[in-house]
Amino acid sequence: MSDRTDPPNVIPEPIAARPVRPRFSERARGGVQYAREQARLWIHRAHVYERHISAASMAGGFIFDNWILGRVDLAKTQLIYAFYLGMACLSMALLHAMEVRELNERYSRVRFVLVLATQFAFGSLWSALLIFYSRSAVIAASWPFLLMLIGLFLGNEFLSRYFQRIVFSLILLFFILFACAVFLLPVYVHAIGPWVFGFSGAIAGGLFILYMRVIGWIGGAKFRRERLLAYGGAICVYALVNLLYIARILPPLPLALTQSGVYHMVARQGDFFKATGEAPLPWYQSWNKVPVVHLPKGQPLYVFSSVFAPVRLHTNISHRWQWYSPQKKAWLNKGIVTFGMNGGREDGFRNYTVKRNPVPGDWRVDITTDDGRMIGRVRFALAYQDPPPALVTRAIH
Repeated sequence: MSDRTDPPNVIPEPIAARPVRPRFSERARGGVQYAREQARLWIHRAHVYERHISAASMAGGFIFDNWILGRVDLAKTQLIYAFYLGMACLSMALLHAMEVRELNERYSRVRFVLVLATQFAFGSLWSALLIFYSRSAVIAASWPFLLMLIGLFLGNEFLSRYFQRIVFSLILLFFILFACAVFLLPVYVHAIGPWVFGFSGAIAGGLFILYMRVIGWIGGAKFRRERLLAYGGAICVYALVNLLYIARILPPLPLALTQSGVYHMVARQGDFFKATGEAPLPWYQSWNKVPVVHLPKGQPLYVFSSVFAPVRLHTNISHRWQWYSPQKKAWLNKGIVTFGMNGGREDGFRNYTVKRNPVPGDWRVDITTDDGRMIGRVRFALAYQDPPPALVTRAIH
């Protein structure tokens, strides 16, 4: 019998297998697949809220233009406007081509980008019009554009069918072309007036007909009925804008009132004007109130204005003094002073008029063109007081 003993049968414990890491190429493919899935998800969500995103894109155009646009006679401003107009026309044409060829499902991402580009361009164009228009109008004359602005957003939000939206967009494009020609043509012809306005309408109509031919060539027979609706809407817009012009509701673009005021004395000294008047009240006391001017009896009253016009534009400006009669309950003309002006100065062409022996009561001075189109208005009330309150003198450059 052997003294040797056999070792016990011990089964070694299995070594835990190390996790196999995927190769870099596999991880990259997984990341790309995840990105594609997320992109499809966001595109689906974008299609669901397409109209709301389009309206937001249009609002973004408004905000961007308020930050970047300057004077209408600057080459930079005109190039920016031309870029927006080209973007709107090109994206609308491409969208129309995709619609009539039924490529929306296949190129849904491209379509979504084109929709955003169209709305952003329209928002930028519309905000540029609003900026330049508001500089040239008093609040009482601004209601037509405010109504059109509301109609723009309502149309963008509620017109869901494509061919309804393309007709609406074409009508809006004609209005933008017309309004653009109205305030840009005077920059090149250095004049304003009825003939400039009429020529602006002819230019806008010619460009619109040319673009409609392009859209019709793309759409073929599918666009025949919508083409008639677009032409009809453009004719209605043309008639409405002309009616507003004849009624003197539209302001004399591109003229704009840069500053104005009523003073006890105004005198020119070299390159600036010295104006003496009463110290302005704090904004929380003067908000939505007509300022009161306290003047000794027999002393003259001065109204100052500064009107911007593009370079080399020459025209006449009038100060129309009017006093409100409590007995007749109407504004009575108390004098009109007309003077010539030259455009090009950054802060506007400066001048003032004088009213001698004004009577107490409510006054307004309308700053107008020769044909009575209002550029701005200065309102105030006059009261006799001797001595007057403390006066301050300021230099107007």
